[in-house]
Amino acid sequence: MTVTMNFDPFRELDRLAGSLLGNTTGPRSMPMDLYRTGDHYVLDVDLPGVDPGSVDVDMDGSVLTIRAERTLGVPEGSQWLTRERQPGTFVRQLTLGDGLDAERITAAYDNGVLSVTIPVKESAKPRKIAVAHGGAAEQLAVGSGSASH
Repeated sequence: MTVTMNFDPFRELDRLAGSLLGNTTGPRSMPMDLYRTGDHYVLDVDLPGVDPGSVDVDMDGSVLTIRAERTLGVPEGSQWLTRERQPGTFVRQLTLGDGLDAERITAAYDNGVLSVTIPVKESAKPRKIAVAHGGAAEQLAVGSGSASH
């Protein structure tokens, strides 16, 4: 039996730099998609292998913080041959705009994907504005003391 392992010096350098700088968080370790559908935004975050009990979503002012922890259970006495899955705490922060309803944010974790639903505030939703025409517009102009006609 032959085992082939590819050695990528840049990946190893990236891993080493990350461990020295303490950089185990960020977009590469917590990839996300964000899209709008109807009157809300949906944020999907990949968190494979994360214990659902460790997932924490909170708001502080306008900052949404997602925090999760992954632990890797390996039997004692085992020897690592390749270790690409990063254990540890992962954090992602997003600043939300004023037009979003932070009080009604919901989150669900299913099959390694965290879905956060962020509704748009009623005041920020597109709305129709009635346009007065005909007699109603003339009454407004006459009642306002303007000398038009």
